[in-house]
Amino acid sequence: MPLSGAELQRYARHLVLPHVGREGQERLRGSSALVVGLGGLGSPAALYLAAAGVGRLGVLDFDTVAVHNLQRQVLHDTGAIGTPKTDSARARLEALNPHVKVETWQTTLTRGNARGIVADYDVVLDGTDSFATRYLVNDACVLEGRPNVHASIHRFEGQLSVFGTKDGPCYRCLHPLPPPAGSVPDCAEGGVLGVLPGLLGTLQATEALKLLLGIGRSMAGRLLVVDTLTMAFREFAVERDGACTWCATRTSRELLEDYAAFCGAAESSVATSPTSVAGAAPPPAAAPAEIAPAALAMRLARRDPILLLDVREEWEHTIVHLDGATLVPMAAIPARAASLDRALEVVVYCHHGTRSAMVADYLRASGFPRVLNLTGGIDRWSREVDPSVPRY
Repeated sequence: MPLSGAELQRYARHLVLPHVGREGQERLRGSSALVVGLGGLGSPAALYLAAAGVGRLGVLDFDTVAVHNLQRQVLHDTGAIGTPKTDSARARLEALNPHVKVETWQTTLTRGNARGIVADYDVVLDGTDSFATRYLVNDACVLEGRPNVHASIHRFEGQLSVFGTKDGPCYRCLHPLPPPAGSVPDCAEGGVLGVLPGLLGTLQATEALKLLLGIGRSMAGRLLVVDTLTMAFREFAVERDGACTWCATRTSRELLEDYAAFCGAAESSVATSPTSVAGAAPPPAAAPAEIAPAALAMRLARRDPILLLDVREEWEHTIVHLDGATLVPMAAIPARAASLDRALEVVVYCHHGTRSAMVADYLRASGFPRVLNLTGGIDRWSREVDPSVPRY
């Protein structure tokens, strides 16, 4: 059915675009998108998808609007406090564009409902802050053949990529290890600059629209890292892991029985924000031991036998590294762990201490008897031990 006169007026700025036009706008009207999580990321994503004229828009969240949400969750307002986020979202989105059919899912995404919900939409936008739910979204998208537009935020930094496309990597290819429970603070613990999820959520909507229109180059196979403190945008290649049982070999054909247990989390729920990591290690029993930069400096000065393990990327190692450190990027740890000397005490470090904590836990679970994580990473080392070490 051709666009109505009201739609022609509403989408006039799209219609003059050579990559959209009437045909593209009609394609958007016939398409569908699912936004999982109606918080900081899902708010702008849902608003822009509705404004763009995506014909059927699913919004999923189990939570209610709280006053502390309003610093960043612009889909909701003060009058919506105490109401389900899905209700608030429906009212706002239908007021924004009555031509869009808004479908609400006031529920937690679970093993039992994930595949059925995901399969009913053309593209999925992951705006959650639960690691268990991120893996669930990823796995459901891979199994159902739906692209997963993923973003995560933490304090002043964010990441964006597209997973689960036909030939691209999935979330598990980028993050081979699950983080120990509580090792990565959420927004309540770590804080977040309110405008940051607005930026990343808008980028998610951009990627979703490109996928639905079939235009441009998607972020599949690429990871965008945004640092709002320096306003630096960096891009990194993300390759499909040839051994990934989900997207490469396709030997995993059913969702996991318990994603909360897989991630070592207390529960699996949909919410709204931070960053991540995942893989094939057994769930950790306890957090890894830590060592402060000053304590490590003293031990290195007296020449204690220590294996310094740098788990950052090669470009980070090139900028700065501790003398004598062995570089094994986090994604390569499962394949190269067997080559590391178990007789030595291992001190793992990264930029700020998050990735290294995950790797330290993985090594301990893999039988390494003595593993320490450098708290605060090389950035804290620069601040507390050696100011001449460059910070980035």
